[in-house]
Amino acid sequence: MTGAPTFRSLERREIDAILARNHVGRLAYMLGGKVDIEPIHYVFAEGTLYGRTAPGTKLNALQRDYWVAVEVDEVDGLFDWRSVVVHGGFHRIPPDQPGTQEVLWERAVELLRGLIPEALTSADPTPQRTVLFRIPVQQAEGRAATAGRG
Repeated sequence: MTGAPTFRSLERREIDAILARNHVGRLAYMLGGKVDIEPIHYVFAEGTLYGRTAPGTKLNALQRDYWVAVEVDEVDGLFDWRSVVVHGGFHRIPPDQPGTQEVLWERAVELLRGLIPEALTSADPTPQRTVLFRIPVQQAEGRAATAGRG
């Protein structure tokens, strides 16, 4: 790098493309008056992040305050990166409710099996992750850096 890096905001189409081609992000949520962050696997479809997790502290915290942020990064170098942060509500998808929730469950399973075909089967590599969720993207922002080429 010989010149100064440039920084810019990403357009929504760029943000959606980054969310679609990646499947690991960091979920930020409130826990005991502090922000906690955990890595998650997800699939992005129709403006929504779909994922799954195991029962525990995170889910207990999200019952009280369901607003979350998810960050997804692509890093090629110190000044060659793209970063997206989305905000939305964390919604569990119950497996045993007829109607809309049942359709959401089936859609989430279909999408997640596109990422991990064994998901929610007897061959599941993470069988403890039985809770499906969705995060409709209500706000999205992105930034990118490009190294200077002087």
